[in-house]
Amino acid sequence: MLSAAAVRRCLVVPVLCCALLAGTTACGGDDEDTSATPSGTSSAERQKFAKTRFVANAGIAAGATYQWIVKPYRAGKFKSGADGRKVALVKAGLAGTLAYNRLKAATKNAQGDPTLARAVAPLTAGIDALKGLPSKLRKGDSTDSVVSSFDGVINSVKDAGKDAGAEVTNKVPSAGELARG
Repeated sequence: MLSAAAVRRCLVVPVLCCALLAGTTACGGDDEDTSATPSGTSSAERQKFAKTRFVANAGIAAGATYQWIVKPYRAGKFKSGADGRKVALVKAGLAGTLAYNRLKAATKNAQGDPTLARAVAPLTAGIDALKGLPSKLRKGDSTDSVVSSFDGVINSVKDAGKDAGAEVTNKVPSAGELARG
């Protein structure tokens, strides 16, 4: 014998399938295309939004780098035997991953503005070099060089943005945002 719940489950699927089929066939009709076509943005709007997105992404990368990598490093949190060293290194590794991802997004955003694209283009090799460094931070390997690499690239990106009229300010992500990446 089937229980009442099992019977309901068996009936729900066919009813939903019929409703979906009826909805899609009822929407048919004449062949005339009446859908709205999206309007494109002008090149000026695209450039404006490119700079805005660049500033937002680079700001998050700069804030994460400063708050979770540079600041703890200067406070001595990465030194062997320091209180909270493991937690600081894990947070630094997560911040490094977030910073790398946001810097990659910022370089992509910079392509929408010719001035910004020219300013950021020489930095792509430095940004690409950051890819493997977050894992080194999490392990505690050569933190001096890793921190200086992140700090140097972030400062170069900030300077390039400033030169192109897109000044970058630090936007510190929360620990939750850091974990989400």
